[in-house]
Amino acid sequence: MEVVYEDNHIIIVNKQSGEIVQGDKTGDRPLSDIVKQYIKEKYAKPGEVFLGVVHRLDRPVSGLVMFARTSKALTRLNRMFSEGEVHKTYWAIVEKRNGPLPTDRDDTSDDSSFLVSHSSFIRLTHWLTRNEQQNKSYAHDREVPHSKKAILEYRVIGQGDRYLLLEVLLLTGRHHQIRCQLAAMGCPIKGDLKYGARRSNPDGSISLLSRKMEFVHPVSKQEISIEASLPPDNLWETLKKSGK
Repeated sequence: MEVVYEDNHIIIVNKQSGEIVQGDKTGDRPLSDIVKQYIKEKYAKPGEVFLGVVHRLDRPVSGLVMFARTSKALTRLNRMFSEGEVHKTYWAIVEKRNGPLPTDRDDTSDDSSFLVSHSSFIRLTHWLTRNEQQNKSYAHDREVPHSKKAILEYRVIGQGDRYLLLEVLLLTGRHHQIRCQLAAMGCPIKGDLKYGARRSNPDGSISLLSRKMEFVHPVSKQEISIEASLPPDNLWETLKKSGK
């Protein structure tokens, strides 16, 4: 386990693909338990260690995951995440589509707390419906019954013969949102068979990384900016260098 930030109130770790953040029906040991054990041993804490889960990453996704070490931090972080005050940047390796990438779609959202202007980014807006049995979301160009509005912004920061490296700003938090929306524009994430990728990655991962977190610390009020290292697959570095 790689700890990338730690203080008395917060701990942020670089999750590996395949790890689950919180316990589920598989019975596999979750990352939250591993972090609790780390804190217990490092600080010789007696009894049960408090650790609050404030957000999650899908199992095949890697990158930054934040946990709260105190109840005060948990309450404040829950509010910050719900109000869009924790700014998350993702990197994704996606398959090239035939033809140009989509242009900005008109957005009439009244979710002003989520909307940030980034002139170099392209905004995607969809309405997502979720199929619980399939554990999959579906993107629609217009609002349909039981759908939720999903907004992200992306830009191309690297490219090769078959793949693009995208930087993605997640402006709403929907189930499988990045995976679903990028697939809907014809660029499924590398390795993501569920959303139309041509083939799987050898390790079962998908090429989606929670790359960066920026926020004002809920207790100290300091500005914090944390960045995850790239996965070991050389394609990440190759595409990153192509964009320089």
